[in-house]
Amino acid sequence: METYRISTDNMADLPEDYVKQHKLGMLSLSYMLEGVTYDCEHELPYAEFYKKMRNGSMPTTSQVNPETAKERFEEMLAQEEGMKILHIAFSSGLSGSYASAVAAAQEINEEAKEERVFVIDSLSASMGEGLCVHYALKNQEQGMSLKENLEWLQQNRLHICHNFTVEDLNHLYRGGRVSRATAILGTMANIKPLLHVDDEGHLVPVGKVRGRKKSLHGLVDAMEQQIGSYRDRNDVIFISHGDSYEDACLVKELIQKRFGYESFLINYVGPTIGAHSGPGTIALFYLGEYR
Repeated sequence: METYRISTDNMADLPEDYVKQHKLGMLSLSYMLEGVTYDCEHELPYAEFYKKMRNGSMPTTSQVNPETAKERFEEMLAQEEGMKILHIAFSSGLSGSYASAVAAAQEINEEAKEERVFVIDSLSASMGEGLCVHYALKNQEQGMSLKENLEWLQQNRLHICHNFTVEDLNHLYRGGRVSRATAILGTMANIKPLLHVDDEGHLVPVGKVRGRKKSLHGLVDAMEQQIGSYRDRNDVIFISHGDSYEDACLVKELIQKRFGYESFLINYVGPTIGAHSGPGTIALFYLGEYR
């Protein structure tokens, strides 16, 4: 039977116990906050990270470089003879880490004179990337080969829907997602944007509402529009939050009432994404007919 390991990166925002349970390989994008660099091996508690942001600290992030990616892949390959890797990468529309993983895989495959590392662009972010990983793991458990799994991901990744809202427009302004005027006027008028990840893997605004509660309802309204015939294909709904657990639970309750789903996974938006979206972000992920 073919032996392969699924790996991803910390932008998938999967809980630590989930990563350990499924023995996921992990590449780590890092961030710097108040002069200190953090990554998967040197983490700041997420609540503390968001507290610092609320108090005015502004983090910066760094992508994975090819040398680090190669080193991590080689560590995974060395754990079992004949091992191969299916790596599910953070969207190329948001980071160069996918390109780094591809470069590392090409070098390893050339040295081995065979394909041992396969990399796919998830075209997804946060727990949308995590949902890609979830279904890849499910496919593997059901006996799907690496190449069959890779093909499934290529055919289905654009059915992974992402819908976001944020509390503070100024973080989106810093990341170039909205103009300075939009951030200032929107803040004054209590305007909350609705955003999604498009088919090219970019985070783009798709609407706006007045007030936090309406923005949370707007996430579920968008879900109803997109889900279509995929309603029965969702075995779990993922929700991530920027230190706003109560709001994440409200979104969960709205979904339960409207769709009847009972299986959810809720986790923090990790610091490498939270650095750009800010405290109060709420994001919703599921399978749908279109993004």
